[in-house]
Amino acid sequence: MQALRPIFAAVMTCGLAAIPVCAGPTSALGTIVAADKAHVGEAAAEVGTTVFGGDRLSTETQGSVQLRAGAARLLLLGSSSAVVNDDTGTTSAKLLAGKATFSTGNAHAFTLYASTAIVHAATDAPTIGQVAFLSANELVVTASRGSLEVNVADETQTIPEGTSYRVLLDPQEPAGAGSKTGGGGGGSGRGGPPLKAGRSRFLIITLTATGIVTYFFVAEALESPARP
Repeated sequence: MQALRPIFAAVMTCGLAAIPVCAGPTSALGTIVAADKAHVGEAAAEVGTTVFGGDRLSTETQGSVQLRAGAARLLLLGSSSAVVNDDTGTTSAKLLAGKATFSTGNAHAFTLYASTAIVHAATDAPTIGQVAFLSANELVVTASRGSLEVNVADETQTIPEGTSYRVLLDPQEPAGAGSKTGGGGGGSGRGGPPLKAGRSRFLIITLTATGIVTYFFVAEALESPARP
């Protein structure tokens, strides 16, 4: 029995040493670079706070929080919340409420999920976009700098620079003239006949071109992703 004690001790030591590795936190995703009346989980968000995959960012009514993650930045405005993550090397966020503005240095730097829609930069050019979550079936997507792509299931629609679109997800009613369909699913273009319900996974409708105005606001809030 005395001879077995060293073996048991060695086994226990190896087992205890492995516990922190298995239970340790995920890799750091980014850093909070600006915060006002905002939270990371239940804790107050402060400049310099490290954010990990799976963390929930939220803001109070008059709050805001900005995250820097690699070649991307994410800004949440008042009464907004999102869960951030790492999709195999690409920073992503799931917008749960409010408005999210993001800037990217390339098309693979950031992906924003909102309800069933996926929004990301259409090219590798510097891009600034904003998504407002109105409901599970309605978003407003603005391309302030560069163009964006909106994907829903197997359908894709490009949002040109300087434009803002209302995005209807799983529409149940026909869309009038002036709307476009994602994925070109045989729907009407501008000036065409109404689209039949269920023809497409989503519809986008042109709003007032507020993207350029939004850009000047966002340019001050989000520095270029190329800067340190």
